[in-house]
This record gives sequence, C-alpha cells and structure tokens, in this order.
Amino acid sequence: MTDKDKPPSEDPRADARGRLRTARLLAAVTGLAGFVLAVLIPLLPVTQTTVHLNWPQNSSLNPISAPAVGYQPISLDATIPCSAIADLAERDGTSVALSTAPASAGEDAHARALFVTVDDGSVQVRTRNHLVVQAPVDAVAAPGSCSGLHIDSNPERTVGTFTGMTNADGAPLSGTVSGDNRPQIVGVYTDMTGAAPQGLQFSAEIDSRYSTTPTLLKGLAMIFAVLLTISSLVALSRFDAVDGRKHRRFLPSRWWHFDFKDALVIGVLVVWHFIGANTADDGYIMTMARAAEHSGYMSNYYRWFAAPEAPFGMSYYMFTALSHISTASPLLRLPALIAGILSWMVISREVIPRLGRLARRRNLVTWTAGLVFLAFWMPFNNGMRPEPYIALGALLTWCSVERAIATRRVLPIAAALLIAAFTLSVGPTGTICIAALIAGSRPMLQIIIGRAKQVGWLATLGPLLASGTVVLVLVFGDTTLKSVLQATNMKTDLGPSEEWYMEYLRYEALMTFSPDGSVARRFAVFSMLLGLIVCAAMLYRKRAIPGVALGPSRRIVGITAMSLALMMFNPTKWSHHFGVYAGLAGALAALTTLAILSSALRSGRNRALFFAALMFVMSISFESSNSWWYVSNYGIPWGGEKPRLAGITFADVFIALTVIALLVALYLHYREPYILAARKRGEKPRTRRLLRGRLDGLLAAPLTVTAAFMVLIELLSMAAGMAIQYPGYTVGKGNLRALTGNPCAQGDQILVEPDANAGMLTPIGAAPNDALGGFINENFGPNGIPTDLTSDKEYVQPGVVGTGEQSNTKSNSAGTGGGLIEDPGVNGSLARLPFGLDPDTTPVLGSFHTADQPISHAVSSWYQLPPRADEQLLVISAAGRINPANFQVLFGTQNPDGSVTPVGSPIAMMDTGPDPSWRNLRLPMERAPQGATAVQILAYDAAPALNEWLAFTPPRIAKLETMQAYVGSTTPVLLDWAVALAFPCLRPFKHLDGIAEIPKFRVLPDRGLAVSSTNTWQDAYGGGPLGWTGLLLTAETVPAYQNHDWGRDWGSLEKFSLRVPDSTVAELDLGTATRSGFWSPGPIRHGWG
Repeated sequence: MTDKDKPPSEDPRADARGRLRTARLLAAVTGLAGFVLAVLIPLLPVTQTTVHLNWPQNSSLNPISAPAVGYQPISLDATIPCSAIADLAERDGTSVALSTAPASAGEDAHARALFVTVDDGSVQVRTRNHLVVQAPVDAVAAPGSCSGLHIDSNPERTVGTFTGMTNADGAPLSGTVSGDNRPQIVGVYTDMTGAAPQGLQFSAEIDSRYSTTPTLLKGLAMIFAVLLTISSLVALSRFDAVDGRKHRRFLPSRWWHFDFKDALVIGVLVVWHFIGANTADDGYIMTMARAAEHSGYMSNYYRWFAAPEAPFGMSYYMFTALSHISTASPLLRLPALIAGILSWMVISREVIPRLGRLARRRNLVTWTAGLVFLAFWMPFNNGMRPEPYIALGALLTWCSVERAIATRRVLPIAAALLIAAFTLSVGPTGTICIAALIAGSRPMLQIIIGRAKQVGWLATLGPLLASGTVVLVLVFGDTTLKSVLQATNMKTDLGPSEEWYMEYLRYEALMTFSPDGSVARRFAVFSMLLGLIVCAAMLYRKRAIPGVALGPSRRIVGITAMSLALMMFNPTKWSHHFGVYAGLAGALAALTTLAILSSALRSGRNRALFFAALMFVMSISFESSNSWWYVSNYGIPWGGEKPRLAGITFADVFIALTVIALLVALYLHYREPYILAARKRGEKPRTRRLLRGRLDGLLAAPLTVTAAFMVLIELLSMAAGMAIQYPGYTVGKGNLRALTGNPCAQGDQILVEPDANAGMLTPIGAAPNDALGGFINENFGPNGIPTDLTSDKEYVQPGVVGTGEQSNTKSNSAGTGGGLIEDPGVNGSLARLPFGLDPDTTPVLGSFHTADQPISHAVSSWYQLPPRADEQLLVISAAGRINPANFQVLFGTQNPDGSVTPVGSPIAMMDTGPDPSWRNLRLPMERAPQGATAVQILAYDAAPALNEWLAFTPPRIAKLETMQAYVGSTTPVLLDWAVALAFPCLRPFKHLDGIAEIPKFRVLPDRGLAVSSTNTWQDAYGGGPLGWTGLLLTAETVPAYQNHDWGRDWGSLEKFSLRVPDSTVAELDLGTATRSGFWSPGPIRHGWG
C-alpha cells in the first residue's frame, strides 16, 4: 500500500504533537551542533604558506630585495666564510659582509637591521645597533684560525660565533644579545664581489602567520555550522507556532507604498551619493580591499605590520568583490547608499508605526525623522567606513526585538541575535546592537522561559546559541584564534588605544575647528543628544504620553543612552564613529516630535525652552567651519572659516535667538499662574487663543525646520563647490565623470612634469649661467642658500584624525630639504637642486649670508617664451621666504632689434609653500598680458633677519601630462591612505606571504594632512610601509599641479629609486604547514622607529 492509499489520521492532534516532537528534536540537535561547530571554528587547523628567504640566489652575490611587511623574520640563520671576510679587509673604509638593509639608509638601517661589517681592523656583528660579537680582522684572516662566522637570531636571543676561534679563557669566541633583537629585513646586501664563496649561506623564515587557508576539516565544519544553524531556525519557526497563531508577514504591504516623503529622502541620498563629501578612511579601506585579493586576507595595509582586521572589518570584503567590476567611487560606495535607503525604509515603515497611533497620524513626525536622519547620514555615512551598516544593523536589531515582544515568539529573538552578531563583526561600534538586546532583555527572557516550558530548554536555546555564534564562520574562516589575539594585543599596545574614561576625546575631536568637528557633524550629534534629553524627560515621568506606545519608545531612548555608554569601551576615539547613530537619531527625532506635540499645548514656557536649546545647538554647530574631508572641501563656501553673511556669523544670530527664546520662556514662567487662574475661571488665555487651529501642527516644527536648513546648507555647499571650482576637480565632478566612463577622478586632473629640465626657457642675449642676475645682481650668489631647508613646523589641532594631541611637525617633500653636491653646477653652485633639476644646466642664485644679511636685489635677463598655447604653466623652482612683494615676474614683448619692451605690471606667482623648502612657484599663462613673448624675474630681499632669504632657478614652461598617463594603471604605487579613493585607477602595491611588492611611486595628500595623518600613521613605529620604504628606497618629488586650480596644495608625487640599483627581487622558497588554532610562530615585536 502506498502513502497515498493510507487513510488520514484519526487524531489530527496526535499528528501535530508528532510534528512538534520532530521540530523540537531537530531544533535541539541542529542548534547545539551548529553552536559547537561555530565555537570550534577559531580552534580548527589551517594550512599556512611557509616562506623562507635564502641567499645567495642562483649562485650569485647579487643583492636581493625582499621587504618584509612584518619587519622581522621568525628566525634567521647565516654563515659567512672567514676567507670572504678577510678579502673585504683588504679594502679601504668600511665594508659590509652582510646586511639586511642597505647601508646607505644611514642611522635608521643600523638601528633596525643586521650588519656584519669590516672596519678599523675589526669584524663586528650588530643587530639593531646591539653589538653581538666582534673579533680582530687579523685573527679572522689568519690561516686555519677561523672557518666561518655563524649568526642565529630568534625571539629569545641573537648569537654570533666565530667558528674555530677562542677567546682568552679558551672558550669559543661567541657573543649573545638576550631578548628579542631580531633584525628588520628589506633584503640581503653585501660588498662582496665575484662568485659566491663556498659556505656562504643566509636563511630567514619570513613571518607569514596570516597567509593561511582553511583545511578540509575546517572547511567542512564551516559548511555544516551554517547549514545546521539554518536548519535549527527552520525548526524553531515550526514549534514557534504552538500558540496557534499564524506567522506574520515578513514585510508588511505598507513597505512598498511610497509617498513624497520617501521620494525626498531617497532622492537626497542619491544626489548626495554623487555630489556629497566622502569620509576620512575611504581610501584606507579601498586599498585594504584591493590588496586583500592578492594577499588572501583583509590586512590593515597601512599600519600594524599588515595584521588582519579580524575580528572586525567583515564588510570590507564587499569592496573587494566590487573592485573586480570597477574601482570608481560611485560603485564602491554603492553599499552605503543602499544601507541609507534601507535605514530610511526601516525608520518610516517599522520604527515610526511602533511608536503609537499619534506617530502614525501626524505627518510632521515622519518629516522630522526623515530630515534629521538625512542631517546625520550626510556628514558621516557617505563613504566606505562601517558606520552605515552598523546604523542599519542597530535598527534591524531593535525591530527584531520589538517584533519578538509584540508576537511573543522566539524566532525574532534569534534574528536579533544573528543581526547583532554580524553587525558587531563589521566594527567594534557594533556594540550598539548589544544595547538593543539589553533594552529588550527582560520581556525577551520571559518569552524564552515561556517557550522553554512548552517545548524544552534545549530546543529553545539551541537555535539561539547557533544564531549568536555562526558569525565566527565569517570571522575565523581563514585564520586562527591565536593569530587574532596576538594581532589584537599588538594593535592595543601600539595604539591608538584609549581607556574607557578617555571617552571625552571623541567629543574633543567633535569640538575641533576641522572636518572632524564641522558644522554638519556638530549639529547631527548635538541635536540627537538634545532629543535624547527631551525624550528621556518625557517618557520616564510617571504618566504616559497620550497616543505614544510607552514600551517601544522607552526602549529607543534606552538603546541610545546605553550605546553612548558602550561606545566608551571602543579603544579609538574618532568623531566619525558617531555615524552609527544615524538611524537611532531619526527615530529619536520622531519621538522628540511626539513628546512636544503631546505637551506643547499645555506649556508655552516648555516650547520656548526647547526652541532656546535648539538654537543653542545651532550656535555651537556654527562656531565651527563648513569643512569637509580632503578633496571634498574643494571650493566649498566657508570651507575653512565660520559661516557668515554680510560680515555677520551664523553663530551670532543663533546665540541671539537663544537669548530671546530664554527671555520669552522667563516671561511665560512668571505668567503661568495667571494662565492657570484664567483656566479655572473657564476663560481661554490670550496665549492659548493664539496657538489654536492649524498652528497646533507647527508646535514641534523647530527641529524639523533646523534639520531641513542643515540638509539644504549641505546640499547647496557641495553644489556651490562644484560651480566655484569648475572646470577644476571636485568630488562631484569626479563621480559624474565616472558615470560617463572616466573613473580615474583626480588622477586625470593632476598634471605632472616628468622632466623639469625639458621646459627651461632660453635667455635672450645672455649666457644661461649668467642670466639669473643678468640685469642686476646685488648680493645674490650661486651659494647663497642654506644647506638645511627643512620646512617650517605645521600646526596640527588636537583631535585631528591621525594625531593624539596638539603638535607642530616638520615635514618635507622628498628632495626639497636642501643639501650639497660634490661637483659645482653650471654657475658654480654646490646646492643640491630639487625636482630632478640638472645642476650642469640649471643655475641658481640665493640671498642667504651666514653673517649680516645685506639688502639683496636681482633682476634677471629676459627669457624667451614659446608660442602661446592653451593651459601653459610658467614655473620657477624657488626656496626661502617668498611673498608677493619680494618675488615677481615681469612680461615683455621682444622687438625686432632684440630688445624687450615691458608689458603690464609685475605679477606675483602662486606659492603653495612650505617655507623655506624648495617648491615650484607657478603662474598660468592665461594671466600673462596678451602678446607677451618674454619674461623676467624680479627678486628683492630687504629683510635683515638671517632666516629671511630667497633663492630661485630659471623660469620654465612646464611640459605636462596627467598623472594617470604618467604613472599608469599597472605600476605599483604607495598611495597614502588619505588619497587612494581620489586616485582609483592607480594600483596599490601588493603584498603576499609576508613580502611586499616594491612600489615605484608614492602619492601624498596636502602637507597639512600628510603631517597630521599619513606620515605618522604609516611610519615605522606603527608598523606601516614607510618603515621599510625608507630603508629600501630613495625618493624624489616629481612636480605636479592641480589642473584649473593651480594655486592649490593638492599633495605631491614622489618617484622611488632603489638604494642599491643592481638589487633584484628575491625568489622565495614556499611550502605549507598545518597549524592549529593555538599555534604561534612567536611574538610580534613592535615599537620600531
């Protein structure tokens, strides 16, 4: 008999009980099994790619380059034949038998690398400047006395032994440096020549602890953990229906009904996506995501020795996938736009309806929520940082908690745990979701206990445990617990990492006069805090607000308050973390409006007090500048100053309104007894009659109006910036060009001068070496230039990203800091020239004197201009204290007899600084008088101070091409983290198996940002790439200019060259090893520099 032939059950309840038992068993078994497997994931073995650097390679003494991103090896073992050392002893000066960094890198190399040197009759072995062992050269070279020098370095000690030699007491000649003194490795270098001697050997095990993949066992465990979790949730949904009610629709029909409010909010988000400002770390995250494709894991590319981001940063893998399609900014930031739209839909369709019938009836509530949400989202969440996804995750967690409480079911609790866990894996500020779980913990616990009494504890808790831990599959899928713990401890030690009680630093950053504390950011945060105070005061009084659901409203307030407390335990204190509150801020705005609508008609005093508080928030906000991050600030009105109109600052207007509102509140406070008395007599007070009718709906409008004003200001600022800068580069222009198939953004707008010698102008009637002072030369000379041209200090505000405190920092573009050359140049100068200028063809004059500083005056010969063409740029490389009064150019027209007639008045050139370093003064030829065919330099130094001087080289018409064309899309580049998103077509250097690819160029941001952020963040102390590029490479600044915005300090382009030009890229010996979750190759030494 087939199943179809079986009669139906005579007892349907017995069938239901059977299905329930099956569901209970399935939920318990699969849930607990999924939980156990998920917890085991961090401990299960992985397959590591082992890496050894061996030398000599190909039987050659040729030096090799292999910059280790972890700086030091796991261990190092080397043997040098004493006969080879003896050969080096016959040379003059210091010879290097073996080193792990080029000696030309100077003190930094000796402070961090291993050196075996022969000098002054002694052979010395030093690691990180610690003397390990030494011996006289004569003894080492003596026949039969020494067979070889052996060096062994590991985390416990570094040992050097001269095999065959003994000291005075007859013991082997050996030396030891205790502790972890393993050297940094950027390659292997030697002064030895000829064929590799027999017995020469160097072997280092490179730290590749993060180059791991899951073993078959771990892969199967991950698959089953996910499948079992899904199965347990399906079973949970089955027995969750024991209450006899049907499951509610996942997305109610109202989700798909759009109105004008939706169109406005979504429309603003879309417009802002294309013209709006980016966030600080977009370039950082973009480069991490692009590098992960090659390295095999999500490393912190710019710091912490390329350690993995785990257990956070899981959202970054989206960008790795998207970068396969394009690296254009609009595409990479598309997930943030989607998160913004979803956040608004959750607020308008899930959050607001749960706040009660008054929220559903009053459109003003939704309008306020939408506008405050926009005002918060726009300055914080238009980039690639994790805050957009955490903001969405917080809303979804809260909605799941509310659905669980409303339906009395366990499945939404599991969903809340699942969402919270995955949100936490995005970033540490995901703890905001923990606040949502805590806020609803009491009713949820009651639901769990009630369901457990019906179906059993194992069946109830199993799916919940699996839901909360399955995220470990994502976090530890290709790494181990020990690696993550060691990396986390190292990051904490290196910092930035602050204690919980230093949370005030986040608000201190918000109060800086910088993009971190801009008008928009201050308003967003302080308006949320104001709403939190108002809502808390209203909701936690004894009586409920009519028409407002008390439970959900209190939980919104509780979540926000608790998340502010939990944020204290985030070790970094940047203001951009406030972006996680964007969704909650919209919900709080709706609740604030409800609170005022419910109470405003009863107290005019309270309305006036709220208006005063709001105006005070506006005043604090407008005490900052309307500034945005890096290139997003180009052309922005009030981008570096307080907003003002007709000389009156907005902040002053708002503080005046604050005082007026407080006076009104004071008046209403004293009038209140008379109002109450009138009501007792049955009379309507005059103030009440003024507020009746349609004005009732405007009682909560101040927050709505101010939020709308802020959104409008931000949109108009970006639109105005595009108009002011046109045809120059702006973020909006770059994004719109990306839509037309030109995704390279600023890479197509920076014009590079590959050869500064190519455009030199020819003097008229004078020899090139004499033309600079051809007409007048009083006290200018070819050597009138200091040897040290270190730039002036750059002031950095406390709280600016990348700094922990106020600082005044010096920083030079590569090659602009002065110095001397050995052979005199064309006019006898010994000054080292910048930008690749050839001293054999480029004269230079300066007014510096070591004693009294006399008045100096120079007028050059006329220089012939080429035929006028579009977008020509006149450039003069100069140094010193230059201002419009002491350095100018004069244009003229050449006559048939060879003489020149001046045309127009002298013109000051654009100077981007910094003083007194070498830089390129520039002047677009469109500003030159029409018909001019010659140019002359006018220099006048009348300042008596020794540090008041100037120097200059001949003028040139720069031969320009775009940076993108010059560098290309395949050349490896060190893109500083601040600039990477602005140059999406340039390729960041890769790193694989613990070894970095050698970059050919470096792109830096403007000097202020480089000093405050990129140079410090990427340095040797923090384990960044600058810790090995400085040892391995030299740099020269390539002149580069912002097209159509010639006077802007956009940043700089540096061209790298190997310190040892004949070194080759090392060949690595790779292998594999299986490692458990507790395995460690040793400590991560940090604190270099």
